[in-house]
Amino acid sequence: MNYAKYEYALAMLETEVNVLIQEFSRIHGYMPVEHRKTRLKSEKSIIDKLNRKGKEYSEENVLKYINDVVGLRLVVSFISDVYDMVSLLSRSVNIIIKEKKDYILEPKKSGYSSYHLKVLVPIYLDGYVEYIPAEIQVRTVAMDFWASLDHKIRYKFPDVIPSDVQEKMQDYAKDIQELDRKMYELNKAMNNYE
Repeated sequence: MNYAKYEYALAMLETEVNVLIQEFSRIHGYMPVEHRKTRLKSEKSIIDKLNRKGKEYSEENVLKYINDVVGLRLVVSFISDVYDMVSLLSRSVNIIIKEKKDYILEPKKSGYSSYHLKVLVPIYLDGYVEYIPAEIQVRTVAMDFWASLDHKIRYKFPDVIPSDVQEKMQDYAKDIQELDRKMYELNKAMNNYE
């Protein structure tokens, strides 16, 4: 597999998003992003995902069936910031959005919340442009904390999560959602003093 294309796409995506966020911050006088993280999916993870989809490992199948070899996560302070960042990314002329999934309005069964964008990132090669699929996740600090724990639980129980653990995960996810709502209300109250 030609990893270089994915490395180029990650560099392009990271640069575009950094410029968009800096411009947002300059215009609004506010930096919504607490931190950001990028990654390239490992070859083992790619092969495992293709196997789960019943597909052979080939460069063509990676491009066709794996939309998250390139990943970028934006962690923001408040729920309103999630939607501001989604709006900002949607206006980019260099990122093509293929699909939006709002797991905040409709969390996954486990309680997982985040906003996912499946995008195409242009890379400029020798005389032509190729579009590489990537995934952008936008979530609050609280959602990111919960997602990290969710990932660890799923790693410990790869087949089936015991029902008592699943129930607690859903309860705690509701607590996280309530915390995000309270923090958003606090932010609105603080903004009244400006």
